[in-house]
Amino acid sequence: MTDQRAAALIAASRTLASQGEALRFAAPTAWVYNPLVYAQEPAESYLARYGRGRKRVLFVGMNPGPWGMAQTGVPFGEIAAVRDWMGIAGRVESPATICPAKPVSGFACPRSEVSGRRLWGLMQERFGEAPVFFAGHFVTNYCPLMFLEARGANRTPDKLHRHEREPLFEICDAHLQAVIAALEPEYVVGVGKFTEGRIRALAAAASRNPTFKAAGILHPSPANPRANRGWAELAAAQLTDLGVWPEPAPA
Repeated sequence: MTDQRAAALIAASRTLASQGEALRFAAPTAWVYNPLVYAQEPAESYLARYGRGRKRVLFVGMNPGPWGMAQTGVPFGEIAAVRDWMGIAGRVESPATICPAKPVSGFACPRSEVSGRRLWGLMQERFGEAPVFFAGHFVTNYCPLMFLEARGANRTPDKLHRHEREPLFEICDAHLQAVIAALEPEYVVGVGKFTEGRIRALAAAASRNPTFKAAGILHPSPANPRANRGWAELAAAQLTDLGVWPEPAPA
């Protein structure tokens, strides 16, 4: 049976998916993928299984990657991590229109998402079994949509036209607030500067005494040179310095 918190996450996800479908984007955006719609089954399986109970730490990514969430519906959804570590599967349909350079084949996709492999690899190394990690942590994305330019290059949400960003950020802010309300985290951690900025803006707008502590860590993308020099160690050190994770036990 889905518990109350997980049910709230699923309801918020469905609202965000519907609102995202209603938005329109102009060139140079050529394709928009909404995996909360075409990969709804595994996306909601993730929420139902791992969104149960209060979480001490909420990690927030930016938006789907082409070989991760765009294939599985799960944030940072590197296929091996989702299928084998989390035990999540499900039917993945097809976006309405598909960029030839970024096809969607769901869990049959042969590609690996580096950011997801790094993030979930750290969690597996530190916590072992997925239920141990998710007992006190959860991972979501700020934006549900993936944007592609004509030749298949990713277009991140912060690069959209201003008149496109404003309505998108409005629904994404509302969704993140709903996730925070459902999970009541002590820490909300942006994975990368963009999401850290959105989290800090929400905390500042909430009140002088927000219900959570805003923080941020380095994004694991291979496009980030620092992330290619031992991202897991750097991120773990950042989380320790922030007080999110305890100091490691002495050897």
